[in-house]
Amino acid sequence: MKQFKFSHLILVAAIVGLLMLFVPKQVAAYDDAQAQSGVFATVIYTEPINVRSGPSTVYYPVVGRVFPGDVFQALGVSPGREWVLIAYPDAPDGVGWLYAIYVSVEGGELQIAEPPPTATPIATATINPTFAAAFIFQPTATRMPTFTPPPPLEIPQFEDDVVTRPTGIALGWLVLGLLLIGIVGYFAAFVFYRR
Repeated sequence: MKQFKFSHLILVAAIVGLLMLFVPKQVAAYDDAQAQSGVFATVIYTEPINVRSGPSTVYYPVVGRVFPGDVFQALGVSPGREWVLIAYPDAPDGVGWLYAIYVSVEGGELQIAEPPPTATPIATATINPTFAAAFIFQPTATRMPTFTPPPPLEIPQFEDDVVTRPTGIALGWLVLGLLLIGIVGYFAAFVFYRR
């Protein structure tokens, strides 16, 4: 039992020791960024994010990754303020772009930075003219449909009809009379068959 507790204590101490190795680097990076410029960017996203060579996920490649809590010197923002330009020594030109939602910028206002030019493709894709001609078709000429106006709207005219009462016996009285005859017949049959 004593070995079990001692092994847990060693494991916890090892983890705390490893974590303490990273803390001075974070503090030093924060102090360096603050000393070099009054504006710095801190990664606030909970997972590692990509650093790109320009402000786009489509036109610029990934040049590195940063982790939550990393602090960098902020150099500028994209014209739409969607990307932040940071000093990133691992990039070929020493700068990188981070998506602005994933970082917190503090220490001042950033100026607009022009994005770098995009890479020119080595070969421009072309379409074979013979192949493209197979998809070009000429529609046959047809007459345009003509407009035929609908017939004029006729509004029906109604006349007031005089409601006449039917003559003779009312249907309700007939039903009531048959019901009364049925009840009398029921009691008569009940009395005669009971004897």
